[in-house]
Amino acid sequence: MSIESESAEDAGTASVEELGRRLGEAITDLPEYQSFVEAKEAVEDDERAQEKIREFEQIREEFMLARQTGEATQADLRKLQESQQELHEIPAMSAFLEAQSDLELRLQELNERVSEPLALDFAEKAGGCCQDE
Repeated sequence: MSIESESAEDAGTASVEELGRRLGEAITDLPEYQSFVEAKEAVEDDERAQEKIREFEQIREEFMLARQTGEATQADLRKLQESQQELHEIPAMSAFLEAQSDLELRLQELNERVSEPLALDFAEKAGGCCQDE
């Protein structure tokens, strides 16, 4: 490879990396991203939500351990589901989940636009191994 082609390749890589950085910055300006950040902060500041999150995580951890040992029951699963439902009913958490869903949908739309000229699902292929072809 000649020095000239290396320079052109380096310039192309730098250009793509710059576009990626600019895309990331532009995403932080999206209303969906801003709503997500605000909702996340509201959950972090909500003591009731934080208490329910800790409670849910404890119940989930206990359920996962019971499942691994084959001791999980339907009652354990119902307890986990009820805890999750109680957590999701907290207004701050409900708003967070909605904002998270809106952001995920918007990012999926962006993924489709990036993937279009590549003839593949960019996020799927970049994020995983062992994909079925």
